[in-house]
Amino acid sequence: MNLPLSRITVDPLVCGGQPCVRGLRLPVALVLKYLAAGKTSVEVIDEFPELEVEDIGECLRYAAWLASGHVVELEPAA
Repeated sequence: MNLPLSRITVDPLVCGGQPCVRGLRLPVALVLKYLAAGKTSVEVIDEFPELEVEDIGECLRYAAWLASGHVVELEPAA
């Protein structure tokens, strides 16, 4: 089953091919690290104003699917 993730993209030329938010140079892992450190979604968005609330939710969905052992197919960045 593919999880529809339209906000998480990969591009081998951006951040070493790490999954990023909407083709920005913002790796999903960075967003998750901020959240894991106790930052709220609002605090993360204040730190990175190009993020949107929906981006945070999609990062969390992506992480949950990976943690459950699913393979997540991502679209290439546009």
